Amino acid sequence: MINLENCKNVLMNFTATITKYGIVAKLFHWTIALILIFQIPFGFYLVDLDFSQERVDLEQYHALGGIIILYITILRLIWKLMTPSVLGNDAFPFQKLIAKLSHGSMYLAVFLITTSGALKKMYMGEDVNFIFFQTNFGLNNFGLSDLFYEIHIYANYFLIALIALHILAVIFHHVVLQDKILKKML
Repeated sequence: MINLENCKNVLMNFTATITKYGIVAKLFHWTIALILIFQIPFGFYLVDLDFSQERVDLEQYHALGGIIILYITILRLIWKLMTPSVLGNDAFPFQKLIAKLSHGSMYLAVFLITTSGALKKMYMGEDVNFIFFQTNFGLNNFGLSDLFYEIHIYANYFLIALIALHILAVIFHHVVLQDKILKKML
């Protein structure tokens, strides 16, 4: 016989509550963080490589990592819209505003990075692997490719700054406010 209370408890572990993030939100958060730990330095490594077949091959892996981050971020945003905020009602209104702005900025940076990277490749006339399909629009506009490359680079710097602020905010919450926000995400 199925115990409805046990089913409810299992479901509660998957979704966020006011006191903690659910398993799904944690998986999205830490998966993206782990991929970015490799993806960002890998991108800087690629910039320093001379043009060669090796660089082209390595860029394919970098682009694939970016597309994976894009898909996970879209799923994470959908999930976030369906689950309650962990900040709860005891957070200051300004704190809620800053949290929304910083998270929104991180999502914006991820979308800018991934779309500009894909558009850079498209305007170079290269194939872009979107996992579920691969495309080459035959676009050859090196001026636009360079523009999207610049956006890609600056959006990465923006994301790095946001990640640094995010980590500092977590430390501030943990040490100064002692509100256990870190424990909620672990």
